[in-house]
Amino acid sequence: MIEIIFYGRGGQGAVTASQILAAAAFSEGKYSQAFPYFGPERKGAAVMAYARISATPIEVRNPIEKPDIVIVLDSSSLKNFELLNSLKSNGVAIINTNKSPEEIKSRLENKDVKVNTIDATALSEKIYGQSSIPRTNVAMLGAIAACGQIINLESILTVIDQYFTGDDAPKAKESAKLAYEEAINKNR
Repeated sequence: MIEIIFYGRGGQGAVTASQILAAAAFSEGKYSQAFPYFGPERKGAAVMAYARISATPIEVRNPIEKPDIVIVLDSSSLKNFELLNSLKSNGVAIINTNKSPEEIKSRLENKDVKVNTIDATALSEKIYGQSSIPRTNVAMLGAIAACGQIINLESILTVIDQYFTGDDAPKAKESAKLAYEEAINKNR
């Protein structure tokens, strides 16, 4: 089973991203679940969402404490880097930042994690224009698809139509595709 925590700010779509990921995994014949951490919800407040993906039925329902993957939608969440210290050994962090993976990793206690970075904020501004709360969630899903055998990009693109309508659906798909391509090119 792969356990994932999404960290973001209210309005960035961490909960939606976890739901899209779980639905995409389900569409591939995997078992999945997604659920938010409930706290004082308001736009701009810290938000956590969880996702699990498995080849076998998932019987646990509790919050994730030691994730395999951490997705950080808002790099301002990394002020103390505590978010990444919960990762399992050999875990993966995918972070929305313009910093290099080496720069992030040099500040971590747990040195055996893999760090992938992508500037999802810049991608969001390119597609949606500038905003006080950039839409980074779907771009981060593209980056997840690029990092391995967790989920296929095509599954994410198909599920996006269930969550976005009008002009938002093609923009969300473009965001995921651009992030996927950027992440693939960075990791060559």
